[in-house]
Amino acid sequence: MKAIGIILAGGNSERRMGELTAYRAAAAMPVGGSYRAIDFPLTSMTASGIGKIAVITQYNSRSLHDHLVSSKWWDLGRKKGGLFVLSPYTSKDNSSWFRGTADSIYQNISFLKRSNEPYVAISSGDAVYKMNFKEVIEFHKQKEADITIVYKRMDKDSLSKFGIMQMDGEGRVTDFEEKPLEPQSDCASLGIYVIGRELLIDLLEQAVAEGRYDFVRDIIIRLRKRLKIYGCEFDGYWSSVGASTLDYYRTNMDFLNKEIRDVFTKQEPYIDTKPKDEPPVKYNMNADVSDSVLGSGAIVNGKVEHSVVFRRVFIGDRAVIKNSILMEGCYIGDDCVIENAILDKNVVVTAGKHISGAEEEPYVVKKDSVI
Repeated sequence: MKAIGIILAGGNSERRMGELTAYRAAAAMPVGGSYRAIDFPLTSMTASGIGKIAVITQYNSRSLHDHLVSSKWWDLGRKKGGLFVLSPYTSKDNSSWFRGTADSIYQNISFLKRSNEPYVAISSGDAVYKMNFKEVIEFHKQKEADITIVYKRMDKDSLSKFGIMQMDGEGRVTDFEEKPLEPQSDCASLGIYVIGRELLIDLLEQAVAEGRYDFVRDIIIRLRKRLKIYGCEFDGYWSSVGASTLDYYRTNMDFLNKEIRDVFTKQEPYIDTKPKDEPPVKYNMNADVSDSVLGSGAIVNGKVEHSVVFRRVFIGDRAVIKNSILMEGCYIGDDCVIENAILDKNVVVTAGKHISGAEEEPYVVKKDSVI
């Protein structure tokens, strides 16, 4: 594949997701019982033949760096190309954090200049999807586009969360609004782009020289009339885990839908992740599990219904888990009831406690809490 990949995984999502991203980047959020959000764009790129990928991190990046410590799980352990994890650094010429998405790429512009591939595929790191980038790049070449934006038609109620595109009959973008109150179309940008490498270098150097640091606002929207920008429609499953706590909750609940789950677990290419090599789930005599996904190393003594349970979770006798997400290492004591809730890592719920939220507003228990 004559393209390199860039995954933007450095954004601060704490304002939107509260305690869930107080200690981790949104791209490191656990998904579907055994994955991290970053696994989905990484696998999509490597399965499409992109063998050189930079993950740009910044905010709360420790757990993300730990997950990416070995590149071999995504078939990126190679002499040529491979996985590059790029973070802000200080030098005599630079001492600032990334000031925006364009600036995060610009501060690592040497990655672009030392590459030879003609195209660059850019994606956010906090969305769950599986995409064939070969098709997007072929579309880009056929249209002779300067920039191709991947979009999806969304429900009216969710459009205000996205950049909204208007296009002519040929698919060329004529207007682009960022999170408009009154959207003029249902075509929502997914934050996935294809652009020529040399053009990207030129645009970044021009923008930063003028004190402009945001890729969407200062390049796409500002230059939408000058550049040939096209929209390429994606009709598969796509969901953000970094937009809000509710979006994160719904994305995990989607994995209880067999059709959606099979896209990632039963249809090639399968989603790759860092393995933990733990024993399978242990269902003891009184375990009662239905419509749920459970991670390795979990021990179940109670009832689990319509829930996502991650690795090494212990569920005590007569405990009831319903419509909930239990992250790694949680301990649920006997006779507990957990409903419509998200329990972060290593939460301990002592015997007999009840935790309950609402379907549209799940109750969140922060990491390492004891209740």
